[in-house]
Amino acid sequence: MSKSNKPIHETNHITYASLLEGNKEFVANALKEDPEYFTTLANGQKPPVLWIGCSDSRVPANQITNTQPGEIFVHRNIANMVIHTDMSMLSVLDYAVNVLKVKHVIVTGHYGCGGVLASMTNKQFGLIDNWLRHIKDVYRVHARELDAIEDETKRGDRLVELNVVENANNLCKTSIVQNAWANGQELNVHGWVYSLATGVITDMKVSTHNNSKMDEVFRFER
Repeated sequence: MSKSNKPIHETNHITYASLLEGNKEFVANALKEDPEYFTTLANGQKPPVLWIGCSDSRVPANQITNTQPGEIFVHRNIANMVIHTDMSMLSVLDYAVNVLKVKHVIVTGHYGCGGVLASMTNKQFGLIDNWLRHIKDVYRVHARELDAIEDETKRGDRLVELNVVENANNLCKTSIVQNAWANGQELNVHGWVYSLATGVITDMKVSTHNNSKMDEVFRFER
């Protein structure tokens, strides 16, 4: 069995040296299937999708969507957040929208997200507490619904969903996305939740291609 197909329970045996050996195996296999594989990749990228996902190692964008390198532009952070002061995320978004001209931006969360579950507690975890505060705000807005869910796991799953919806909405509020829409650029924003237990993606049905449903205070005039 090749390293790229190792069962997930064997990944704890990965070492620094095995990563380099894995790279050699990857190159050999890729060239065996397509001698021009790396030449084609090196010629540039034109992905139609920007993926804003969680840093969790179990949620690789290309693998779970059955796509190839060069087809999805990826930004990942703890709990797939879109925060209006996050220059890293905004820089990626700006490049994806205005240079790569992606047609879809997808916020993808996953059930059992450690960041989301941590935000539901009163515990301190360190520096990340400042990041998790944004998720706590999502809880505050939806507290009545969430507090009515007695099962803790189901409550966590629902907060994962609401966090995706909230951050998809945050995407729409950025000047980058709104200016693209104002300029007539085709750009669609979506929210997904991935299940680690089943491998299935759930579309949260929040897709939009303009700011018509946005609260007026967030809509920029041109």
